[in-house]
Amino acid sequence: MDYSNPFELLVATVLSAQTTDARVNTVTPRLFEAYPGPEALAGADRLELEDILHPLGFYRAKAASCIGLAASLCANHGGEVPRTLEELVKLPGVGRKTANVVLGNAFGVPGITVDTHVGRLARRWAWTRSEDPVKVEADIARLIPESEWTQACHRIIFHGRQVCRARKPACGACALADVCPSYPLLSGRA
Repeated sequence: MDYSNPFELLVATVLSAQTTDARVNTVTPRLFEAYPGPEALAGADRLELEDILHPLGFYRAKAASCIGLAASLCANHGGEVPRTLEELVKLPGVGRKTANVVLGNAFGVPGITVDTHVGRLARRWAWTRSEDPVKVEADIARLIPESEWTQACHRIIFHGRQVCRARKPACGACALADVCPSYPLLSGRA
């Protein structure tokens, strides 16, 4: 996603639920022009904000999350994005996945972002059996050095989008096929 500061990354990540990063990137320039910081977004006109967010889907809920998030930043954090997982997950609309994205990419704090791609590939690669993102995060943390967590998740997400897709994995084009425990099952060569 495109962003120029931790606040923009936080809001963009919250908005990315149930849509693509590319779609979020089409909306955020107008959003941040109208509401450049937490104070402005906390005071946003709800209908105007919904109009901006409409292309993302779930725009009413996303508008409510953005206003609540910005108001909480202003009331509890002096308008600054917190730098800890514990503080971030207390913000409206922010879960562990969003918190880890912000920590890793805005502040350089290693984190494991368990989105649908990371969870799916971790199960396909037999790194975990769990469907619970918190357990998947813990299982991955045992396998990858902490200093690599953020970048490893970026690579896994990219691989999941480009090669090891959910419905039609491109096993024949996968550089990991030889070591993938799911390769025979997914490719029909079992």
